[in-house]
Amino acid sequence: MPRISESTVREVNERMDALAIVGDYVRLENRGGRFWGLCPFHHEKTASFTVDPDKKFYHCFGCGEGGGIVNFVMNIDKLSYPEAIELIARKSGVEIIYDTMDGESIAEERKHGDALKDLYERVAKSYHYILTEKPLGEAARAYLAGRGMSGAMIKRFNLGYAPPDRRWLFDFLTHKGYSENFLAESGLFGKKYTSLSFFSGRLMFPIHNREGKTVAFGGRLLAGEGPKYVNSSESAIFKKRDNLFALDFALPEIRRTKEVFLVEGYMDVIAMHEAGITNTVAPLGTAFTEDQAKLLRRYADRALLFFDTDDAGQKAIEKGIMTCTGAGLDCRVVMAGGLNAGTDEKQKDPAEILQKKGAEYLKKIIRCGILPLHFLIVRSRTLYDISDPGGKQKAIVSLFPYIKIIESELARSDALLAAADAFLCDSMALSRDYRAWLSGAPAAFSPKGKNVTPVRLTEELFLLMTVVANRESHPEFLAKLRGALSIEEINDVNAKELYIAIEEWLRGGEAEGIAGIFSYIRLEPLRSFAMQKCGGEEFAFDAERLFTESLHNLRKERLEARRKQIVQKLRLLGNNAVKETEELLEDKMYIDRELQRELGVKK
Repeated sequence: MPRISESTVREVNERMDALAIVGDYVRLENRGGRFWGLCPFHHEKTASFTVDPDKKFYHCFGCGEGGGIVNFVMNIDKLSYPEAIELIARKSGVEIIYDTMDGESIAEERKHGDALKDLYERVAKSYHYILTEKPLGEAARAYLAGRGMSGAMIKRFNLGYAPPDRRWLFDFLTHKGYSENFLAESGLFGKKYTSLSFFSGRLMFPIHNREGKTVAFGGRLLAGEGPKYVNSSESAIFKKRDNLFALDFALPEIRRTKEVFLVEGYMDVIAMHEAGITNTVAPLGTAFTEDQAKLLRRYADRALLFFDTDDAGQKAIEKGIMTCTGAGLDCRVVMAGGLNAGTDEKQKDPAEILQKKGAEYLKKIIRCGILPLHFLIVRSRTLYDISDPGGKQKAIVSLFPYIKIIESELARSDALLAAADAFLCDSMALSRDYRAWLSGAPAAFSPKGKNVTPVRLTEELFLLMTVVANRESHPEFLAKLRGALSIEEINDVNAKELYIAIEEWLRGGEAEGIAGIFSYIRLEPLRSFAMQKCGGEEFAFDAERLFTESLHNLRKERLEARRKQIVQKLRLLGNNAVKETEELLEDKMYIDRELQRELGVKK
């Protein structure tokens, strides 16, 4: 990606409105001069997320997330640094300038993409007007009414109707001033006959990108012959792998719950949203892909697969399980009638359930997610005759591809045991069969992540944090610290790391203000801890007293430790070690006087 110029980055940092940018994701309230809201990075009921608009800094006291506003956008939208700068620049009205020679062509491409998005927005509004206001849309309105679709959902999803006349859209847009060449490249018309609309006589579902801009359409045939659903082909502004239907509407709830419901079709998504289950999305007319799973993994920890329960739906669930697991996304299966084959409730999709059973029944169903392995075991029993040894073996082997892609070795071991229990066979034999099936496949995966020891607030670290948190209001603290304490005297690992970070930050010219210190901290737990503490008032209230007392407490702690060592040595010395005893007693008397002096100073 071309490098964004330093002047653009500086202007973005200067002009960005921290409250406006964060406010697009979090509802903030001013309380006591600070702005608070519910953290978008974890689930909470009491606001612990705060934004400092002057420092352009955010921090959550609940989960520890924090940093600058660019970092916030990178984390919440899972963007790279350049992508975050570009997004903030657009929101802040900053023109993006690139350092590379192809900067002009990139700017031209973006201008063309913006023009396409404007075109798609206009077309979507026109289709919506035809659906809701024109006699031409009556059949589509009747279809939606028959499916129990409310006017609020029709408006929210901006549903529309494409007229049967395939020349209508071309005539309409050229009359509005669009050139034939531009329309030919828009993806709205046929490649061979560029004046004939790709969509005609269809109920239209606008497809949005994550920013809520219309970039494509899905269309459902209401009468006549042809595919039931067709979707826009990929274009300069639309890549199926980067999009899911209703992702822009679903993101707030996905971020809050860390869960996403994945359904098959557009109508199913709208039904779920109608029922208040707004963290619901769908693939775009194709099978759920690995790229789409990775996209969801940015925002969610778990996907709940709620597909149709016919045979095609069952196969889609199998593929969805493999796709989610392979992308590191935990998943569950939601089925209307559970796993009891033959029940009427199994032949339902979310849209039908909402229409016939109501929202409360739909909400009840989604509470019971089935473990992937449980679903696959039951599924294999229906596909193979397990009363026959050969069929039983095939049923067991059908589970191996799923077990293979489980990331955790312990979870794979548990899955093999569960399979052995389900098919009443010897677990050791089943494990041998699994290893034989692998036949030279890559070695077992290792679980990612390690347990992190929480940071302990020692007296040394408390003193260093008082210096950092009050650097702007009390710069003299650092000079006093350096005069009283050298890095060699620090015992606590985290305090020593913070001391080093401060020194490196000073040598770097105190870049980025107080937030710049965090970039020099190499230990991640300490970095999170420091950001959390600097974002609060713990070290800011009566800072001079805190610093003075901490310095005295640390000195007292050191003197007491030294005194304890002397007393222990005196106990071990024999009666003949007169000289050494006298020296130790002198040291003890000196320390006792110093302790008395520290006590007097503290008083």
